[in-house]
Parts: sequence; C-alpha cells; structure tokens
Amino acid sequence: MYGAIVYLHIAGLILFLLGHGGSANAAFQIKHERNPDRLRALLDLSVWSYIGMYVGLLLLLITGIIAGFMGGYWGSGWIWASIILLVAIGVIMGFYGSAYYGKVRTAVGLKPYQRTAQMTLGDVASEQELDALLRSNHPIILTVVGLLGLLIILWLMMFKPF
Repeated sequence: MYGAIVYLHIAGLILFLLGHGGSANAAFQIKHERNPDRLRALLDLSVWSYIGMYVGLLLLLITGIIAGFMGGYWGSGWIWASIILLVAIGVIMGFYGSAYYGKVRTAVGLKPYQRTAQMTLGDVASEQELDALLRSNHPIILTVVGLLGLLIILWLMMFKPF
C-alpha cells in the first residue's frame, strides 16, 4: 500500500507541474508580448492553469502526509525541512508573483485573478508603462525559486539526509 501512496504522491507532483507549467509558460511569453489583447489571453491562460496546479498540490500534500505516517518519517528532520521549504516557496511565489502579475493585469485593464469574460475591461496603461513593467525579471526569479526549491525537496525525499 505504501508504494501506491508514493505513486499517487508523484502523480500529484506531475499534475501540479503540468498545471503550473501553463502559468510558467505564459509568464515567459508575457515578457515578449506588448499587444494588450494577447496579454489578456495569456493572463487568462495562467489563471485557468491554477485549477490543475491546485488539484495536483492537494493530492501531493495528502499523499505526502499519509506516506509520512506509513513510513514512520515524522520524527525525521528531512520531512519537516521539506514541508517548511514547500511552504516558503509557496509564500515567496504567492506574494512576489501575485504582486507583479496583479500589476500586469491592471496595466492591461483586468482585475486581479478574474478571467476576462467575467468583467468589463478597464483602462490600458501607456506603451511605455507597459513595456517597463513587462521587461521585469520576475518570471526568471520565480522560476529559479520554484525550481531550486523543488530540487532541494526532491533531494531531501530521495536521500533523507537527516
């Protein structure tokens, strides 16, 4: 049964990464796009990708907790370090990403975290303001934080160093 739980845990990770991949791809495309209509479409894609991401994250968390009990790992430091790191990644990416993409959404006339079809469009920022906002390194920073964090968690889970 433990093997099945680990399998579901990895399946949750795959679903999380697939869902989040849509958002990450949109983030890198946004850096090079200046057409407000296309930017809104990419931002909508990003919002829609959250569904798969959060379903995968929920499966990942539930099965990780179960596997922790089944394997007797709750007394080990590596599992706690993994959880703390996962929460830290979520907080950093949530605040840092939400603040930036909220500004981008506002700059193209959208409200934060609502799909375009759910609202009337607001004013669009000037080309210069939009360009200055979109030249940001936020997508790169977010990718590095997420990727390095997940690689460290993977290392902790595989090698259980403490």
